Amino acid sequence: MTLKKFKIGDAVQWNSEAGRVSGTIVKIITSDTRFKGYVRHASETEPQYMIQSDKTDHIAVHKGTALRKVHPAAKPRKAQ
Repeated sequence: MTLKKFKIGDAVQWNSEAGRVSGTIVKIITSDTRFKGYVRHASETEPQYMIQSDKTDHIAVHKGTALRKVHPAAKPRKAQ
């Protein structure tokens, strides 16, 4: 299985309980990290990605397998 690799600034989407969410990668995590009370297991070969939601500015952490890269124009814009 080929792991998906992303970089900071990539526009991505993922599934959540509320449906499809889009956001931007703000950090790449390459070692075990505690986030919101849980240890997120990550390494150089299997990183996890910190993503800021476009709609709510909420921060989430996901494995690359849960993410799908999207074109930035495909992301919904925040209401002004």
